[in-house]
This record gives sequence, C-alpha cells and structure tokens, in this order.
Amino acid sequence: MTEKKTKKSRVGIVTSDRMEKSIVVKSERLVAHKLYGKFIKQNVKYIADDPENSCSIGDRVLIEECRPLSKMKRWRLRAILEKVS
Repeated sequence: MTEKKTKKSRVGIVTSDRMEKSIVVKSERLVAHKLYGKFIKQNVKYIADDPENSCSIGDRVLIEECRPLSKMKRWRLRAILEKVS
C-alpha cells in the first residue's frame, strides 16, 4: 500500500516582486551549532508562483511545494498571512 506524501510548506517574507507572476520568499530558521550549541540563523530563498501578482515586498506568506513550473520555480503561493500597508 502506498502512502500519500504530504507537501512541504514554508512561511517567509517576500523580498522581491519584480517578476511577472513570481515572488522571491526568504525563509529563516534557527539551527544549533554542532559543537557550541549556539543558535544560528540560516536563510533560504525560494522563488514561488504568484499567479494574481497579489504580493508586495514585506508581506508574510505561506508557500507550498509543487511540481516544477519553470527552471527555478518549485513553490506556489498558498496564502498571505500578513499584508504590509
């Protein structure tokens, strides 16, 4: 019996909306250093699909993994959690 895979999702801040129907989302996470145990911030940038061009820079969004849409786009906008005025 095959198990259904759940799609990955990330919460991040929109850093760029200059592309047509695409946004760049920066996701930040805390990772403990192996030796010292100090928490370090790690950033990852994702290029996500935004078909309605509804996001602007600074918005807090939820993105979800999807099939490859282009060379770089592997994520799709799921919801806008916080709008910047």
